[in-house]
Amino acid sequence: MKAIFKGAMMASVVAMGLGLSACDSAQENAAEDQAGAVRESSEAAADTMEDKADAMGGASEDAMEAKADAVRNAGEAKADAMEDKADTMDKTPG
Repeated sequence: MKAIFKGAMMASVVAMGLGLSACDSAQENAAEDQAGAVRESSEAAADTMEDKADAMGGASEDAMEAKADAVRNAGEAKADAMEDKADTMDKTPG
């Protein structure tokens, strides 16, 4: 179930990104790609931590899951900041 949800979420994000990328410069697209890589990397690390937590059980499992959430949240925040910075790269006068 988790994999299906992630797959559906990624597909919609990719589709939305492709629609928006048509308006961006190559430099902005590269910066957004880097942000996406940060997001994917932190997500993968958090998933690995959660898999290990599942094998632990008890309080150790809860602690590891909390760390996984922190890794995921930090990666999201960093990627969001990178994307916000990239969005300012080719602002055209309105």
